[in-house]
Amino acid sequence: MRPLKTLFVAMSIAVPLFSVSAILHVPSIQAAEPSIYSHMATAQPIWAEHGMVSSQEALATRAGVEILKQGGNAVDAAVAVGFSLAVTLPRAGNLGGGGFMMVHLAEANKTIAIDYREMAPAKAHKDIFLDDNGDPDPRLSREHGLAVGVPGTVMGMELALQKYGTMTMKQVTAAAIKMAKEGIEVTPDLSTSLIGLKKRIAQWPSSAKIFYKAGGSNYRVKETLKQPELAHSLSLIAAHGSNGFYQGETAQKIVSAIQEVGGIMTLEDLKNYRVVERKPVQGDYRGYQVVSMPPPSSGGIHIIEMLNMLEPFPIDKLGHNTAATLHLMTESMKRAYADRSEYLGDPDFYNVPVEALINKDYAKKLASQIKTNKATPSSDIKPGNLAPYESDQTTHYSVVDQWGNAVSNTYTLNFSYGSGLVAKGTGILLNNEMDDFSAKPGTPNGYGLVGGEANAVEGNKRPLSSMSPTIVMKDGKPFIVTGSPGGSRIITTTMQVIMNVIDHDLNIAEATAAPRVHHQWLPDLLRVEQSLNRDTIELLEAKGHKIKVNNAIGSTQSIMVTEQGIFGASDPRRAGSETAGY
Repeated sequence: MRPLKTLFVAMSIAVPLFSVSAILHVPSIQAAEPSIYSHMATAQPIWAEHGMVSSQEALATRAGVEILKQGGNAVDAAVAVGFSLAVTLPRAGNLGGGGFMMVHLAEANKTIAIDYREMAPAKAHKDIFLDDNGDPDPRLSREHGLAVGVPGTVMGMELALQKYGTMTMKQVTAAAIKMAKEGIEVTPDLSTSLIGLKKRIAQWPSSAKIFYKAGGSNYRVKETLKQPELAHSLSLIAAHGSNGFYQGETAQKIVSAIQEVGGIMTLEDLKNYRVVERKPVQGDYRGYQVVSMPPPSSGGIHIIEMLNMLEPFPIDKLGHNTAATLHLMTESMKRAYADRSEYLGDPDFYNVPVEALINKDYAKKLASQIKTNKATPSSDIKPGNLAPYESDQTTHYSVVDQWGNAVSNTYTLNFSYGSGLVAKGTGILLNNEMDDFSAKPGTPNGYGLVGGEANAVEGNKRPLSSMSPTIVMKDGKPFIVTGSPGGSRIITTTMQVIMNVIDHDLNIAEATAAPRVHHQWLPDLLRVEQSLNRDTIELLEAKGHKIKVNNAIGSTQSIMVTEQGIFGASDPRRAGSETAGY
């Protein structure tokens, strides 16, 4: 890969623009955008003139920027990033999983939601994960052949490229094939994850062969990890498109691997997989248009529902991350997640009341129930059935090009490294997305959470998800392109980035780095990051909130488009991420 001579880079923590400008002789634009470049800013975003990529892994980001520099559009670059992450971020980037892509086309002034979520095999049924006593067996839906949903990533990337891109599959897979064949340098982030998940990954000989050395020892930082089988699978896709994955030798190897460990997926399941283009959900918040993913993602609906509840309150005057503001946000979260538990599922199987949930009058009714000085116990909010546990090992990336096109993409294998199973001879890690269904509606799963009928297992159905790729529009053009991993916390994370910019006038780097909170109705617990002010926590406790300081929340990769240029920031919460432009 040739070097990026005019690359502006942020690895986890953004580099101050004035330092980069001084070194690379970029014209100063500080005076033109004081809200971003004032000396009061506590974090500085990366600036670019033409295009930008923000992803969770540096090499993948650079592959996307190279495509932009070659004249490709945002979709071309997004597909290149998606295939590259399958090589460089194997715990979440993938060929054997699925996800959602939001595409905004500037010329047509149109935004499309591409649903390439995994589907249940045709023979799947609602009792598939129950043991002999009729109770859910988590092992069957997580580390077993039955756990694997029919992958959608390859066909999703192909559809986006063919309909909205300008380059060939061969061009956009070239970087990924080269990295898989020649090897990548093991980063501290990759080393840590492989060591931490070794027990689950190495239980499968086909996986241990790839991710650990002969004899079972670990790859050390700066050593080279080669994936020749994955390079071959990618080469088949480059030559034959999705047919090189869903048919032929790759398909046969995937089905054999799954059936050998008790799965029911067939060649027909792979051959019959289809991507669905859906109408995005859209809401208005303080004059901005929030455009996000519709069901089977629950994210877009509930981001809009929460923002609708918060709009009547003077959030800007109450202040950023004050107890007063966080209290109102928490109360809106509780009510939205109560609705999420009851009304969300695959819209091809279940009538999801989208318009009712994002209706502003409905939000006003919910907002009127919020007491400004007292937390409402979750038990007093309409009960429902919780969606199952969702892994936070997803990955998100955002892309903007020189023509004003934008892509917001979130995809996953579900758990870190999915099922942990590599289909022998392919180098492809297989998902365990079937765990996102409700194993037994009305009964707690292994995490004490309860599932609803709308998300029950059924053949050819797509499981509910929280993935929320989002584009915020200003005057009809992309303003913020964002999203995050984090399981059920994706929705609240994305909402907070949006509010940090719109309500509190933070630049995109400050909006990214700011402390986050999360409440999902049940359990009745407000989860906060350790960086949240202790006095604020005590004030929230005085209002009746039960608080737990826990792990960092989310890993946003965000881009903000202004008249002064394109600004981006990678979340400092995860190592190895990078935002870059040209």
